[in-house]
Amino acid sequence: MKVRFAPSPTGALHIGGARTALFNWLLARHEGGALVLRIEDTDRERSTPENIKQIIDALRWLELDWDEGPILQTERGERHAQALQALLDSGRAYRSQATAEDVKAYKERHGADRGFRGEAETSGAVRLRVPDDGATVVHDAIRGDTRFEHVHMDEPVIARADGSVLYNFAVAIDDLDAGITHVVRGEDHVSNTPKQLLVIEATREAGLTDAPDPVYAHLPLLHGPDGKKLSKRHGAASVQELRDVGFLPEAVRNYLALLGWGAGDDSTVLSTPELVERFTLERVNRNPARFDEEKLRWLNGVYIRTLAPEELAARLEGYTGRAGLERAAQISQEKIHTLADFWPLAGPLLDEPLEDAKARERWLDEKGRVTLAQSRKALAGLEPFSETEIERALGELIERLGAKPREVYQPLRVAITGTTVSPGIFESLALIGRDEALRRIDAALSAPAPAPGA
Repeated sequence: MKVRFAPSPTGALHIGGARTALFNWLLARHEGGALVLRIEDTDRERSTPENIKQIIDALRWLELDWDEGPILQTERGERHAQALQALLDSGRAYRSQATAEDVKAYKERHGADRGFRGEAETSGAVRLRVPDDGATVVHDAIRGDTRFEHVHMDEPVIARADGSVLYNFAVAIDDLDAGITHVVRGEDHVSNTPKQLLVIEATREAGLTDAPDPVYAHLPLLHGPDGKKLSKRHGAASVQELRDVGFLPEAVRNYLALLGWGAGDDSTVLSTPELVERFTLERVNRNPARFDEEKLRWLNGVYIRTLAPEELAARLEGYTGRAGLERAAQISQEKIHTLADFWPLAGPLLDEPLEDAKARERWLDEKGRVTLAQSRKALAGLEPFSETEIERALGELIERLGAKPREVYQPLRVAITGTTVSPGIFESLALIGRDEALRRIDAALSAPAPAPGA
């Protein structure tokens, strides 16, 4: 088996493209086959080196490797020209100066559902001849058979007048030359497939190949949670955006694999080796799949909680550019769903407290300051200043005051972080240490009392 992922470098690698890359990668690895990376850069106005780099970086971040490539389609111009000339010589292609207006006039004479047929000329663009009779049947491993009657098909332009070939011709030639056995791509390519099959048939007739047609499989569309076509309004739209907001590549692989494919049971959390072991085209669904970033956040949180603390710290250090995060990572691990959640949670402990006026007004009023002063007294003499000793001392204070735990914990939390959200209070105090904890408590006690409603 040999498959290919062939993105057009006209922008970042979007979620749908990433899912296509993943399905091809899983299929190749499941079958012990090969994956070719081909960059279809024939759109010279929008294809840029920067976009090519973005795509390759995104695939590497997803940890999807390839066995051949990257191959630039534009570097195969000589081969495309050779194949194009062979089709011209065999009569399966012809030059035509017909314009869009000519095609429209043809259909007005012959009927709107009649495919355009042109006359061979000495110059102009190159069109592929389409037989008048019969049909091209696309045998789709996911969708089943679809029949395209030739009588309704226009003879497609496969090269411009200057000889530069167009998408459907280049793709068919490149797939043949690479020995691609399975073409797995998005459902939006269904209408391209009969044209590419006709090119392949023409190359056989011209003696360029005796290879069989590839197996085609068109993946279902991706929708947002609202059932509409996936777009920016649904959240992150590209792999780079998922990386930038702190998702883990293994969680993204797991989630994307479940978009339109089923493991055969109700399993949701599947390691990459499990995905490779289970993946088959037969389990790909025809119905549109829904990408829900909230579900991905939940799954990403599951993966974060399975990481060893030192591994999570390494990921966070790479993400934040800060060093020495292992203990902060460990005490935050149960509360974060993405790497981006870490700094808003633990950052005030590692830097300086935030300025959350509402939190100070709510918890550092006159009553809160009295409680905070008693907490300071309970903490000042602790030896060692450990989570266990902190928990014991504050527990005794709560019991002595007859208070609710939050009436003690929240003034402390606001004093040391400036806000009401942090890792566990015992772990947070132990992380910053006795001297820093007392300094922050003293600063909160000496600050002017917050004005109500300020």
